[in-house]
Amino acid sequence: MIDALGAPLAPQPPAATTFPSGRSLPPSLGRWLDFDTGLLVDLTPRSIDEIATAEWGADWGAFYTPLAERFRECFLLPGGTDSRRVLATSEPDAYGEYPVFAIDIDDLPYIGLMYPGFDVYLADTHSIIDRGSGGYDSLVNHPVYGERMRQHARHWFGGHTSSEYPWPW
Repeated sequence: MIDALGAPLAPQPPAATTFPSGRSLPPSLGRWLDFDTGLLVDLTPRSIDEIATAEWGADWGAFYTPLAERFRECFLLPGGTDSRRVLATSEPDAYGEYPVFAIDIDDLPYIGLMYPGFDVYLADTHSIIDRGSGGYDSLVNHPVYGERMRQHARHWFGGHTSSEYPWPW
């Protein structure tokens, strides 16, 4: 590759192919990291309560502590104002993608599926798709992404797409 002035760029090491847990990167994240690492400055794995504590303080983070075992390896993604976007590893869908959740403390502490994978998160972030109106989980009825959302809902929430505090688990 060459830079804007035509000078050769130093070769870049290949992007990591696994998360710290040993789980494979979803295909979309691997491809994105080959292209750009600027969007995802910090891919540090944290539990969901560690992310909530870092974003909103220890009092709010404590609400998410009961979810820490279930959501052990999470990655904070850009996006949201009073809510945050979190990629969580576990069982990938048929495309090898892990879901992206929204966490929110607007009324009661909340967690819900927002995207079936990093691929759809990127598409929405860059205005390639329209999630439509509705809540965080509006893609559950989408003709293309709905089945993937429902697959993750079965795995994470017993078929539901979200939960509020007090957590039912």
